[in-house]
Amino acid sequence: MKYLCGTILANQQVSKRYWRIATEVSGLDEPVRPGQFFHVRCSDNLKNMLRRPFSIYKWNPYNRIIEFLYLVKGEGTAALTEKRPGQLLDMIGPLGHGFSLPPNQAPILLAARGVGVATLNALAQKALVEKHNVFVLISARTRADLLAASDLERAGATVLNVTDEEGTSSVPRVARLAQDLITEQSISAAYTCGSKRLARLIRELAAQSGINAEIAIEAHMACGMGDCYACAGRLRDGDQIRTVRVCSEGPVFPIRKVVL
Repeated sequence: MKYLCGTILANQQVSKRYWRIATEVSGLDEPVRPGQFFHVRCSDNLKNMLRRPFSIYKWNPYNRIIEFLYLVKGEGTAALTEKRPGQLLDMIGPLGHGFSLPPNQAPILLAARGVGVATLNALAQKALVEKHNVFVLISARTRADLLAASDLERAGATVLNVTDEEGTSSVPRVARLAQDLITEQSISAAYTCGSKRLARLIRELAAQSGINAEIAIEAHMACGMGDCYACAGRLRDGDQIRTVRVCSEGPVFPIRKVVL
């Protein structure tokens, strides 16, 4: 983990509610794993001093460029949209524990809703480089909110899109799509982020199919380093339920253990 000031290369609106920011972080000299996040200071305004956790959308270790996809939701993220190329972005990271890929280039399934696809996009990029076949189910409110689909397709993933707008995102329909992929493509691991409903479905299908599944949990964070417990979540540990800090013990967990 490091305190970093990245030079902003681009900060662009990609849909009505979402923006994408790219920064060069030449001072970052440690490994970055899909599923990890950076704690970003969005504004110098005293009203918005708390950092926001942004999962890694893309990471290029050769030119040291990192990208984040973010939802404009409140004053902090609205202030971030005003940042311009050439300005500095104050960050702490990489933080947390990331995803684990199965061995032997086994096929994997990714299922995400909304901005949750940002977290899984980095995993897809790594998996494709390592020659895994990657299948992605993206769910969104509208077609305009189907984020990362074109990036994933260009990289070589097989992408299936469903939306509320088109009436294609119901749980039964998504369950059939996911089960067909698991069966027909010999999926060996599944990953999800962005929706509790989708997470419950993936957990159920993974248990039925006997495959490993992981979830990246989204949580409000204050410190991002495990000191404040603002991001507390719950895990099953045998017959007990224990409290964990999403920022330091996650944000990626085995989905079978997470209390959803």
